[in-house]
Amino acid sequence: MNPVAYVRQVREELAKVTWPTRRDAMNMTLVVVGVSVAVGVYIGGLDSIFTSALDLLLKK
Repeated sequence: MNPVAYVRQVREELAKVTWPTRRDAMNMTLVVVGVSVAVGVYIGGLDSIFTSALDLLLKK
């Protein structure tokens, strides 16, 4: 394939893309960060619980 034709086709396809607005991008970013923090806290809590349980089992 001709590199010039390839670049032209890429530009044509990118022109068809519906890009999110700045506000939509910010909202989606906040959702991703919020879910990531929530999952991290959840996994950290489970880790703490299992670590404590294992410590109790191994000390006896």
